[in-house]
Amino acid sequence: MSISFEIDERVAAIARRTTEFVRDVVIPEEQTCGGGDVHAGPEPLRRRLQEAARAAGVFAPHVGEEFGGLGLDLRDQAVVFEAAGRSLLGPLALNCAAPDEGNMHLLEVVATQEQKERYLRPLAAGEVRSCFAMTEPAPGAGSDPRALATTATRTDGGWRIDGRKWFISGADGAAFAICMARTSGAPGDAGGATMFLVDADTPGLKTVRNIDTLDHGLFGGHSEVVFEGCEVPDTAVLGAVDEGFRYAQVRLGPARMTHCMRWLGVARRAQDIALERAAERSAFGGRLAELGMVQQLLADSEIDIETSRAVLWRACWELDQGRSAAQHTSIAKTYVSEAVNRVVDRAVQVCGALGISGDTPLSRLYREVRPFRIYDGPSETHRWAIAKRAVRAAAEQRDAR
Repeated sequence: MSISFEIDERVAAIARRTTEFVRDVVIPEEQTCGGGDVHAGPEPLRRRLQEAARAAGVFAPHVGEEFGGLGLDLRDQAVVFEAAGRSLLGPLALNCAAPDEGNMHLLEVVATQEQKERYLRPLAAGEVRSCFAMTEPAPGAGSDPRALATTATRTDGGWRIDGRKWFISGADGAAFAICMARTSGAPGDAGGATMFLVDADTPGLKTVRNIDTLDHGLFGGHSEVVFEGCEVPDTAVLGAVDEGFRYAQVRLGPARMTHCMRWLGVARRAQDIALERAAERSAFGGRLAELGMVQQLLADSEIDIETSRAVLWRACWELDQGRSAAQHTSIAKTYVSEAVNRVVDRAVQVCGALGISGDTPLSRLYREVRPFRIYDGPSETHRWAIAKRAVRAAAEQRDAR
């Protein structure tokens, strides 16, 4: 089956409605809350935006129709999520922001029907939020998930979870966590992890602190969370025992791509601001847009945006075909995360003093996009994996000759 760059009319219509909704509803809201500073999680804002998105017919584009969503596949999501990503609050409004969006996908694929009704349905409806508790302070799980140190041990009729997690996005105010804990083996082993659904009010689960970070645009912020004698029943196991690392790939591949989609919207917004500024600002006897060095900045950003979209769509197409897509998701995540940073940086440069002021959103976007080169695997980890796969593929081709 060939890759098509044609956009289905239904998807194009949703994207158009999303663009209008973000422009007319979300960005005005963004401007009233510190440019999108929502780490403190103002719940009335979230509910107001999501009700407006539902009324506009753009709510939950990624969720199956059974659970109230629009049922778009990843390739179609790429078009709509990019439109939503023009505002830091756009994905929140559509209920397709991290970490909830990735958790919804994981639950749709792995959860039992009972778990779907208890956790997925209210999450997809925007009634609650969630978090994904995997990352740990050093020397625990981070870029290397095999370092997982949090443990879950058998009890009568359930499990006891003990461990410390940090940088758990959206944990503040989340109704439940999907927690990764080691049920066999030791830190460094490739297997032995299990996922657990843990309600936020479960005794033994507590938030230690909300971490002060460079970014402030993720609803609920990033928290340090402790599981201490946290007991859950057998029904809390998500999927099969000791299969957590395998299920993590179900979530992480698509989640990396949806991150790329949303941040690509940010890059497009930054470039549009730079284009407008270059067209209207006069200096040195002409418009900025007539200066060769400015033209190069603008051209390089157009190249980065178009190339990002192409590698992203390729990876999404592979995932929609049911393929592993590990190589192309790593390539897309690495390229897009760095390209988005370059585009926003160039926009700041084109706008000069205006770009670093609070009179445009560029300085805010600059802070927000930098962590993307670390989230969901830093560029260095992905490059290592890309090179390993390339060397292995070359060896297989050599052996086959």
